[in-house]
Amino acid sequence: MGIPILSLILLCPVLATAAVMLVPAGRDQMVRWISVAFSLLALILSAIVWMAYDQTVGGLQFEEIVPWVPAVGITWHMAVDGFGVLLVMLNSLVWFTGVLTMWSLAYRVKEYFAFMTLLVVGVYGVFMTQDLFLLFFFYEIAVVPMYPLILIWGSTRKEYAAMKLMLYLLVGSALLFPALLAIYHVAGLGTFSMVELGRHTFGIEFQKFVYPFVYLGFGVLAGMFPFHGWSPSGHVAAPSAVSMLHAGVLMKLGAFGILVVGIRLLPEGATYWAPLFAVLAACGILYGAFVALRQTDFKFVIGFSSVSHMGIVLLGLNLGVLGVASADAFNGAVFQMFAHGIMTALFFSTVGYIYDKAHTKTISDFGGLGSQMPRAVTIFIIAGLCGAGLPGLASFWAELLVFLAAMKTYPILGAAIVAGLVLTAMYILRVFQQAFFGPRNPKWDGLTDMVGWELLPRAILVAVLILFGFFPNLILGLIDPTTQILMEGF
Repeated sequence: MGIPILSLILLCPVLATAAVMLVPAGRDQMVRWISVAFSLLALILSAIVWMAYDQTVGGLQFEEIVPWVPAVGITWHMAVDGFGVLLVMLNSLVWFTGVLTMWSLAYRVKEYFAFMTLLVVGVYGVFMTQDLFLLFFFYEIAVVPMYPLILIWGSTRKEYAAMKLMLYLLVGSALLFPALLAIYHVAGLGTFSMVELGRHTFGIEFQKFVYPFVYLGFGVLAGMFPFHGWSPSGHVAAPSAVSMLHAGVLMKLGAFGILVVGIRLLPEGATYWAPLFAVLAACGILYGAFVALRQTDFKFVIGFSSVSHMGIVLLGLNLGVLGVASADAFNGAVFQMFAHGIMTALFFSTVGYIYDKAHTKTISDFGGLGSQMPRAVTIFIIAGLCGAGLPGLASFWAELLVFLAAMKTYPILGAAIVAGLVLTAMYILRVFQQAFFGPRNPKWDGLTDMVGWELLPRAILVAVLILFGFFPNLILGLIDPTTQILMEGF
C-alpha cells in the first residue's frame, strides 16, 4: 500500500483536536460533527488496514520510516503487526462510539472533545510506533488528558479520583522512563528502534534487573494487582465516554507495553519473573471479582470487574513466556484485550445513559428497571453475560484460551480463572436481580428508553461482541502469525 495509512489514521484525532479548538465559542453542534466525522474516518481507515493486512506473512506491515532526530537515533517509524492492527481497530471503535455516547453533552463541549481527541492521539501512537522514545512520548500524551477530563466533567469525588489517577500513573512513568533509557544505553546501538533493539541480546542479569521496572511501569496502567487502586475510582468519577476510553483502551496500553517492550526486548527477564507476576495476576482476578460482589454503585462494579478481567490479560502474558502453552496464552491475552475493551465500553456507555436519565448510579435505588427501560437493560445484560464468559460472545474465546494455557502450565491458576468467572456471574446476576428485575419502583415510571441515535453506539458494540463470539477466527487468524513470530524469541 503506497499511502502512509497509519499516519493518516493518527492524523484524524490530531486534525480533530485542531479543528475543534478553532471552532468559535458556542458552536457546540459543529464540534460534535467534527468529532464524529474524524472518528468515523479513522474507523474506516482502520478497517482498511485490517482487511489489507497480509495474515499469511504476519509481522510488521504498512511501514513508514522517516528519520526525526538522527543524532540520538529517534525515528518516525510507524508499523503494525497483528496485535497492533487489532488494537488500532479497538481504539477506533471506542472513539467513534464514545463520541456518539456523549452527543448530548452540554457543558464546555469544545474543551471536552479537544481533550478526548488528544487522548486518542496518544493511544494510536502507542499502538503504531516502533520507536521506543516515541512510544513513551505517545504514552504520556494518552494518560495526561485523563486528569482534566475527570476533574472538569467527572462526578463522585472527582478531585480525589483525578489526583489519585495522576499520582499512580506518574509513579508508573517514573519507573518506566529510566528503564527505557537503560535499554537504549546498554544496547549501545545508538537507536531507539524497537526492531533493532529486538535483534540485540541483552545480558541475562541486566534483563532480570530491568524487566520488573518495565512490567510495573506499564502494569500500573493495566490495573495490575496490587497497584490497581486508581482504576475503580477513576472509572466511577469519569464521564461516560472517558470511562469507555479509560477501561476500553487506556488499560490496554499498559498490557501492550509489557508485551512489545518487556517481553519482546527482555525475554529472559520476562521468563525469570513470570511465575511471580502470574500469581499476582491470578490474585487480581479473584480480588477484583470478590470486591465487585460488595459494590453498591454500577460503576464500581464495572471498575473492579475490569481489574479482574485485566488480570486474565496479565496472566496470559506471563503464561506465554513460560513456553508450555505459549500460543494459547498469548492469543488469549491479546484477544481478551480486544474483547474486554469492547465489553467495558458497552458497560459504561449503557450505565452513562441510565445515569443521565435517573441521576443515580446506586444499584439499590432501582428495581424492575427492565420493564421501564427494556432496550438499555437488554444491552447491559449482554455486556454482563460477556463478562461472565458466555459462549457466543467474544470474551468466551479469550478466557478459554488463557484457561487452557493455565491448566497446562500452572493448574491452580486455571482454577483461579474458573473461580473468577463464577464470582463474575454472581455479581452480574446480583445487579440484574436488584436493579432490573423484581418489584417495579414507581419512582422511575417516567424514564425514557433508548431510541434512534441513542441506540446506535451501543448496537455497534453489541454487534462486535456477537460477531467475534461466533467467528473468533477473524481475530485468531489475524494475531496468531504475530504470536508465532513472538514465540521464536524464547
